[in-house]
Amino acid sequence: MASEPNATQGMARGGQHIENFLERALFASRWLLAPFYAGLAISLVILLIKFMIELGHMAMTAFTSTESEVILGILTLVDLALTGSLLIIVIFSGYENFVSKIDHSNHKDWPEWMGTIDFSGLKLKLLSSIVAISAVQLLKQFMAIKSITPESERVLYWLVVIHVVFVVSSVLLALSDKISGYGDSKSSGGH
Repeated sequence: MASEPNATQGMARGGQHIENFLERALFASRWLLAPFYAGLAISLVILLIKFMIELGHMAMTAFTSTESEVILGILTLVDLALTGSLLIIVIFSGYENFVSKIDHSNHKDWPEWMGTIDFSGLKLKLLSSIVAISAVQLLKQFMAIKSITPESERVLYWLVVIHVVFVVSSVLLALSDKISGYGDSKSSGGH
């Protein structure tokens, strides 16, 4: 009878070792995301190349372009800049939220928002950026219309629908975060 508790304790210790190993392995697996963020940083360079090409094209045709063509070119640059900003938000916030904290004590020009955005804030910033990019794309399509055809109407219709879906999704996400945040602070004695 005395050997039964020892056997049970031995199995419990063995199970605890397996559990600890599994937890350490799962925790370390977060580093598998680091190459994704490095890839996004490389894609930022590719986006910069596209931006410079578009800017160069605009500069070369500045004297011969119509006002609409210049506005469309500028909207393309704004679109690329917003996409680049979106990438920065995803890279830094994603890395800090899911992989590791970045030591920014040696960086005097470190933006205040970096390192302070939680997952909920990240979702809202992402959706806000997507809505802005969608709005720019929609405006570019409206500016590019030369004549209204059934096909251009259909394209614009779907672009408007997609944009409205992004806007409504953003509003609903913000409301759900506000409601859940209010509930948390209420339950902890906040309000």
